[in-house]
Amino acid sequence: MATPISLVRAPIDPAAKLECVSYAPFRGEQTPLDPTTMIAPEQIAQDLKQLAEISKCVRTYSVENGLNKVPELASQIPGLKVLQGIWLGSNRLKNLQQISEVVELTKQYPTVITGVIVGNEVLLRGEMTAPDLAANIRAVKSQIKLPVTYADVWEYWLKNREIYEAVDFVTIHILPYWEDFPIRAKNAAAHVDSIRKRVAVVFPNKEILIGETGWPSAGRMRDGALPSRASQARVVSEILDLAKKENFRVNLIEAYDQPWKRALEGTVGGYWGLFDASHRGVKYPVGVPISDFPRWKLLMAAGMALSVITFGAAMLTLRRRPWPPRFVSWFAVFVMATAGGALLGIAADRMIHESYGIGGWMRWGLLLAAGSLAPPLCANALLAGRPLPVFLDLFGPREHRTHQALSIVLGLTLLVAAILGVESALGFVFDPRYRDFPFAPLTMAVLPFAALALLNRPALGRRPIAEAVFAGILVMSAIYTVFNEGPDNWQSLWSCAVFALFGITLWRARAAQSQEPAVQ
Repeated sequence: MATPISLVRAPIDPAAKLECVSYAPFRGEQTPLDPTTMIAPEQIAQDLKQLAEISKCVRTYSVENGLNKVPELASQIPGLKVLQGIWLGSNRLKNLQQISEVVELTKQYPTVITGVIVGNEVLLRGEMTAPDLAANIRAVKSQIKLPVTYADVWEYWLKNREIYEAVDFVTIHILPYWEDFPIRAKNAAAHVDSIRKRVAVVFPNKEILIGETGWPSAGRMRDGALPSRASQARVVSEILDLAKKENFRVNLIEAYDQPWKRALEGTVGGYWGLFDASHRGVKYPVGVPISDFPRWKLLMAAGMALSVITFGAAMLTLRRRPWPPRFVSWFAVFVMATAGGALLGIAADRMIHESYGIGGWMRWGLLLAAGSLAPPLCANALLAGRPLPVFLDLFGPREHRTHQALSIVLGLTLLVAAILGVESALGFVFDPRYRDFPFAPLTMAVLPFAALALLNRPALGRRPIAEAVFAGILVMSAIYTVFNEGPDNWQSLWSCAVFALFGITLWRARAAQSQEPAVQ
């Protein structure tokens, strides 16, 4: 379990406000994906008051869902400015409505709105051509007196240079984590600076504003890019230091974690904020050590408890055995207890951050339950001399089903782990981009299963078909995922090793009894 990590300073410096930060007001179940969502002005005012303490400016992306109230509410907070966004898409009528409303806002609040961003990543999404976008930008410029720009990922500026002629300044997005070849956290600030200078060479006569940059605090690895609290704090701090040193403006993404983005981008989409979503608390208070596991003491205590329970299950089993167990059996119990105890806190923390919606909580909750039950159940079975159950012991012909309660519970635990393991493994083959790696809870379950299958394997018996099919899927998926994710992604390598071990374990499974019907 990781202990706190101290940094030179927290990303938010109370002595120097941020230049700007992206703002979306959505909390809890609120989402802009529902067009009927309307955020109360009181909620926005509360956020803006908090953000004004750390930032000179907020960047918005739209005037929908109540965001048209941001300039008015910001005007009531001394010193807070707004970089006003216009959301453009493929709906021309909606585009005109957005433009009309923002034009009116610039006339009402000319000292609050410092610039207008006409469109956000509309070229990236392919919802508008460059000529159409340029026409919209010029239409807005003809109606207002404020600077106008367009915001997109830096590559799309280089691909569509005609947009440069239409804007007053260039707004680029540089997200090292999301690059086609992801950048490690330690190199992220240097990457941002390198791209900024590259774009400045191509567009030399206008300011280059970094309209989005940052790092996620949770989610899956991409190559060597690891989302974590410590990494987020490091990347943001180093980018801000670089911006101060080289005198360029940066807008961080984003103010608050946005849970709704997880529906589009997986876990990682919801954790780019400087403040957490639920309590609206700053993630990195000044002077407080930064840890990837803020609850590490509680999680460590839970892990130690699981280790004790596992050893306790083994000791209680010995009271019914007339002979002493082999040394290798005790060593296997030690491995089960140690691995389970060490990984329980990590697995619980990842369940908290990676579970989204009822389905997500059920999926990760069941996997964590399987990982927590497997060590004591397998320790009991190992010292009692029972083999790893097979699915036929639970669902086969009635005369061959097991009637031992602990064997039934262990068999159900194995079944849950196998179903969720196969589902996860197939996900990394067919839809891997936003999927989280279940390395911690799956390891907690698979190591005990593997030890039990190795040491208490029946001498005779058939290989069950279901286990063989699951084994093939797990092993083939693991091989594919290793090559697809690359050698720098340790979450992938770890998960694939567990998938492969699980596959081998299921392949070695044997039904202790013949499943053929008795001859009459």
